[in-house]
Amino acid sequence: MTRVGEHHRKTRFAALCVRGAVSLLVAALAGTATAGPLEEAKEAYAHADYAAALRLFQPLADSGVAGAQAFLGAIYESGRGAPQDYAEAARWFRKAADQGLPGAQYALGIMYAKGRGVPQDYVEAHKWFSLAASRYAEANAEDRNGALQDRELVESTMTPSQIAEAQKLARDWNPQ
Repeated sequence: MTRVGEHHRKTRFAALCVRGAVSLLVAALAGTATAGPLEEAKEAYAHADYAAALRLFQPLADSGVAGAQAFLGAIYESGRGAPQDYAEAARWFRKAADQGLPGAQYALGIMYAKGRGVPQDYVEAHKWFSLAASRYAEANAEDRNGALQDRELVESTMTPSQIAEAQKLARDWNPQ
């Protein structure tokens, strides 16, 4: 790849990271949670009270609430409310992604594409982008298209056998 082509790819990966964080937060804020502790935690996060958000999300995430797990991932990824820790962010994104939350699947795809908190793995990134794209609601076409574009971006760096492997992993995936 030429230096210009490599620079363009790196610039697109940087944009991928920003788009992913925004997408995850919008998806999580627009979630279908009922009034209660999760809504209170989201409200604290929306008002930039990240320490309170962390305190409120933690017990919910520990009890398996996917939306809270995704928010903890975002907190650890950004370093807002807790020290930045990509491995911890990836751990929480994975818990929510395994339950089928598309914003967390997308964020996990970014973590694999960038090698943040997990080994860089384009097969895994492709898989998670595919799963996110397939689960975003029809009304959320922008996020779906973003996941598809980012899947195409990582696909451009993959061999045909890696693409086939990623597609198989996505087809065989089941929520936990």
